[in-house]
Amino acid sequence: MNDSNPAGASTEKAPVYQTERRVEFRDTDAAGIVHFSAFFPMMEAAEHEFLRSVGVAVMPDHASERRLTWPRVAVSCDFHGPARFEDILQIAVHVDRIGQSSVHYRFELTCEDRRIATGKITTVCCDLQPGGKLIKTNVPDDLRSRLSSTSS
Repeated sequence: MNDSNPAGASTEKAPVYQTERRVEFRDTDAAGIVHFSAFFPMMEAAEHEFLRSVGVAVMPDHASERRLTWPRVAVSCDFHGPARFEDILQIAVHVDRIGQSSVHYRFELTCEDRRIATGKITTVCCDLQPGGKLIKTNVPDDLRSRLSSTSS
């Protein structure tokens, strides 16, 4: 038996956030199955809901002194089964890792306990400068705390 996993207990962390989304007609292909490209905005929307739930702005207020934003630097999605028009998808958001300047998310999309897709998004914390210039910056401690306190 592995001492770091007593009695075979799951080492999987619980999701930090869960939401649902109904599959819209626009999400489907000619066969009525969710088109692969539709999963990316679903994951991003779930990430944004999570950030708002912990008080983190997705886009900085123009009057804000600290103007942080979170551009994506890597995305992926693996497909496990079909979802169809009007299915209700459950989307679980996990914070897998918070680096010095990055946040690594994992998403599990299911429908009635059927595994539909799993995806990943890596974002980088950036300071939004005048003129739209982005400068990579460390994840501030207060934000790190809000993101990580939900992922333990």
